[in-house]
Amino acid sequence: MRLVLTLFFVTGLAQASPNHWNQFRGPNGDGDAGNANLPVEFSEKKNLTWKTPMPGKAWSSPVVSEGKVWLTNAEKDGHKMWAIQLDWETGKQLRKILVFENKTPQFCHPMNSYATPTPVIDGGQVFVHFGSHGTAALDADNGKKIWERRDFKCDHWRGAAASPIPHKNTLIIHFDGHDVQYVVCLDQKTGKTIWKKDRAFDFKTDNGDRKKAYCTPSVIKHGDRLELISPAAVATESRNPENGELLWTARTGGMNASSRPIYRHGMVYVFSGMGSMSAIKPGGKGDVDETHLAWSRRKVVPKKSSPLLLDDYLFMVSDEGVASCNDPKTGKVHWAERLGVKGECASSPIHANGKIYSFSINGDCVVFKPDPKGLKVISRNKLDDGCMASPAVVGDSLLIRTKQNVYRFDQR
Repeated sequence: MRLVLTLFFVTGLAQASPNHWNQFRGPNGDGDAGNANLPVEFSEKKNLTWKTPMPGKAWSSPVVSEGKVWLTNAEKDGHKMWAIQLDWETGKQLRKILVFENKTPQFCHPMNSYATPTPVIDGGQVFVHFGSHGTAALDADNGKKIWERRDFKCDHWRGAAASPIPHKNTLIIHFDGHDVQYVVCLDQKTGKTIWKKDRAFDFKTDNGDRKKAYCTPSVIKHGDRLELISPAAVATESRNPENGELLWTARTGGMNASSRPIYRHGMVYVFSGMGSMSAIKPGGKGDVDETHLAWSRRKVVPKKSSPLLLDDYLFMVSDEGVASCNDPKTGKVHWAERLGVKGECASSPIHANGKIYSFSINGDCVVFKPDPKGLKVISRNKLDDGCMASPAVVGDSLLIRTKQNVYRFDQR
């Protein structure tokens, strides 16, 4: 066991810290910040570089590139939606761009917000997405609007949450609503539709509430084949990201899926949104339930947050604040222990330099070791407001968005 632990931490330290954080869950979409030397203790005063108020209601995570921080924001009632640009060094607001106005916004559940999808920075542009209320591309330097799309119809029923992802020169977005469920791929430069595909499986229900999902997809390379891993309610689809061709379908169950899938050890890990998860071997064709499902389980599985897969161990934090260490090859739970936080955990944890950072909706942050032998807490921290957004990391800096503020912390 000691040898395994040594190899684990050496491998983790070999990864460089990110120099940008351009999408939900970071450059690789997996929440891993490599060997970034982040502060393990922070508060409203300790190790604080800057703090910027962010009034409104928005759960989108911050993204960072070229010395600029970008966030989306919205009025609580959804009538106005903005893109916010901050200076990375000072936290000063540089621009507040009114992207969309809505006379009759869709209903949004109090647990959600009108600006939950995380922006994407790619190719000198920042892409902001507010579900069926609209998607837009802005110049990442001056904020000028380059194009917008407001024609994608979808009744999100509880509000939108799926973030767009970049793939080469395209932008891929999920619309899994109460009434319609489809995936679109847009040209980054023009916003024109490259392909649009309806969900191809039978939901086997007329209840639209059981058809909705909020999951951000991932593009993986399995062997020589690229696959868009696209979880929905009831099932997960794999498609060719170049043309939308359906490759395989797995009945992963559930609804409200929100965790971003992750790929390691030749398997894709998918979360249903209803407290279950599945490990699927990519590379299949057609229905793969009987041929490519490695394992599935319901024990201590998060409904909202995304996992961390660090070398040979899968770490998760459930909605109830239970951290767990798991074997990704078998699904076996090595340990599961309560973090001792108040309220639920919706924010996705991140890893940096052999430490996991987990945030609660009431402002608790627990820093603990990714140790397969048990929960080993390094520090407990507290901020004034809780976190729905997931943190971002650039260099050795930790960027946190709470319900009312944005913070940058650095080790002093």
